[in-house]
Amino acid sequence: MFVEHAPLLRGFFTRRGARQEAEDLVQETYLRLLRAHDGAGEAIANPEAYLFTVALNLAREQAARRRWSMLPIETLEQLSQGLPAEESVEDAAEREQRSAHLQRLLASLPEHTRAVLVMQYRDGLSYKQIAERMGVSAHMVKKHVVRGLSVCRRGLADRAERW
Repeated sequence: MFVEHAPLLRGFFTRRGARQEAEDLVQETYLRLLRAHDGAGEAIANPEAYLFTVALNLAREQAARRRWSMLPIETLEQLSQGLPAEESVEDAAEREQRSAHLQRLLASLPEHTRAVLVMQYRDGLSYKQIAERMGVSAHMVKKHVVRGLSVCRRGLADRAERW
C-alpha cells in the first residue's frame, strides 16, 4: 500500500504548499494508519479512504503551523513586550515612542480596516468570524488586513529610517 500510494500522497502535500515536508508528512500519514490499525478496536473498513483523511488532516495542521510561524511585526512586538527583561530608560522610551507611533498609524487607517485589525489581533478572531460580524466576505477581510499591515509596516520603516 505504501509503494502504491506514496507518490500520490507526496503530490497531495506538495500541492498544498508542503514541498519540503512532503516526505515526512507521507511517512507520518502511514504511521498514523498503522497505529490506528494496531489499536484495540474494529478494523479499518476502507484503508485508502482513511489514509487520505489522515493526509488531509495533516495538511491542515501543517498549513496552520505555517500561518502561525509567520507572525506580523506588531504581534512579535507585543509578544516580546511580555517577556521579562532588564530594560534601560532609553529602551523603554524608544518602545513607548514606537507604540505611540503605531497607535497614530492605526488611527489614520479607514474605520473598517482598523476594526478588522483590532478584531484579528486583539480579539483573536478568524477572517470568517470577522466577515460574519462585519457583513462582508472573508476575502474582503483579508484585503483589509493586508492594507492595514502594509500601512503600519511602511510607517514603522519610515520612522526607523528617520532615526
